[in-house]
Amino acid sequence: MDGKKSSGTDPARSLALLWGSHTKPGRSGLTVRAIVDAAIGIADAEGLDALSMRHVAERLGVGTMSLYTHVPGKSELTDLMVDRAYGELYDDVGAPSAQPGGWRGAMEFVAVRNWELYRRHPWMLQIITARPVLGPNVSLKYEAELRPLDGIGLTDVEMDSVLTLILTHVEGTARVQASLDQVQQDTGMSETEWWLASAPVLDKVMDPSHFPVASRVGQAAGQAHQGASDPVHALTFGLARILDGVAALIAQR
Repeated sequence: MDGKKSSGTDPARSLALLWGSHTKPGRSGLTVRAIVDAAIGIADAEGLDALSMRHVAERLGVGTMSLYTHVPGKSELTDLMVDRAYGELYDDVGAPSAQPGGWRGAMEFVAVRNWELYRRHPWMLQIITARPVLGPNVSLKYEAELRPLDGIGLTDVEMDSVLTLILTHVEGTARVQASLDQVQQDTGMSETEWWLASAPVLDKVMDPSHFPVASRVGQAAGQAHQGASDPVHALTFGLARILDGVAALIAQR
């Protein structure tokens, strides 16, 4: 997927919009909330490439210029979309901490909720957010996900690093899954169907004597996953290894 830039060129304007009231209607009866909801609906159904201020206006049945009195442009709109989507993660800031299994169970919960969010809104994976969208829901997310790591023996920087490591892993596997979904949609062939068609041909052309380890491991993985990869397996396997490492770090203290 091609990445799209996020965050407006004017941080102050973007932050004011993110933290402002989204319920007060303008002269046209529009609200920022309605505009963002329409934009998310378009991105969910048609992808981020289909999103434009004009398309949002058409969906709302208003003139395009009326949108600009509420949202300055597409960059600010995508910031609002990201923040709104993250608001779906937790009903309460204490939700991750309330999970069974201590900090480890909480981090597993965090990983699954973020994975599910990307599955609902794959367009989020197309937005480049090297600089985070510092909206209220993003801030609430950060607070909720850090709390289970507080007081377990990690420094503040380590807490941030552990959370970043987990979320980066989730994003990476979700990105692979989204790519597989797109390929299946484009080709009409599932990953299992592709593997069943490819494996016999690969067995004939790939000489195991030249690639002994790759042949053995690739065949075992392919049979296990019924495809070249399994993002769900990668998610759970990688997350377990990350949490094992965090547990080892804590134990050293």
